[in-house]
Amino acid sequence: MIVANRKNVQEIRDMIKGHKRVLLVGCGTCVTVCLAGGERETGILGSALRMSLKLIGRGEVVVDECTIERQCDDAFFDAIGSHGAEYDAICSFGCGVGVQALAERFPNTAVYPGLNTQFMGLLESQGVWAEKCAGCGNCRLGEFAGICPITRCAKHLFNGPCGGSREGKCEVREDLDCAWQLIYDRAKNIGSLDKLEEIALPNDWSTALDGGPRKVVREDQCIAGLGPKA
Repeated sequence: MIVANRKNVQEIRDMIKGHKRVLLVGCGTCVTVCLAGGERETGILGSALRMSLKLIGRGEVVVDECTIERQCDDAFFDAIGSHGAEYDAICSFGCGVGVQALAERFPNTAVYPGLNTQFMGLLESQGVWAEKCAGCGNCRLGEFAGICPITRCAKHLFNGPCGGSREGKCEVREDLDCAWQLIYDRAKNIGSLDKLEEIALPNDWSTALDGGPRKVVREDQCIAGLGPKA
């Protein structure tokens, strides 16, 4: 899932300065799970923001909140409808995709990010999320025993460790597991150590962000006449 953390009240207050009516929009999917931008967090931030504005003599600013199912799907913006255009600023508590989607939906309204989008990650334990995927568009996990060296090796090495790890920990950070130690251990467990003896080719970065903004098209799912060739 997409993992994000929340900007502080002062940061958000500084972004919306000069506006008189502000709508905080939460998201009910990834950022709810990572406790950053769901209905509860948006409500708490709204209360804190109103209090902060009063303390600096801006108590007349209207700050309202709402939460939609997800901000990465334009269909769910119908819940806001034309109501969103009544505000001169919107602060999105979705990921960066949600911020941009709201900006497209409300072209005449200032839109600000309430969160800092971090990465695609996994819940490791209560309150702890770890990055697992860089979204490079060319998945090679099958070559590396299901552990991604692009994301999890601090040096993004494809052909073995750097030699600086100690007791299974990375030399960059002592709390970081050495990705290649993990790859080796798992390959040994599943009997695929021979694969690691093959030279891994350089990655094709044209499928990542280096090739420009990406788009996935499933023509079998497109509505007739409205697909990419229409």
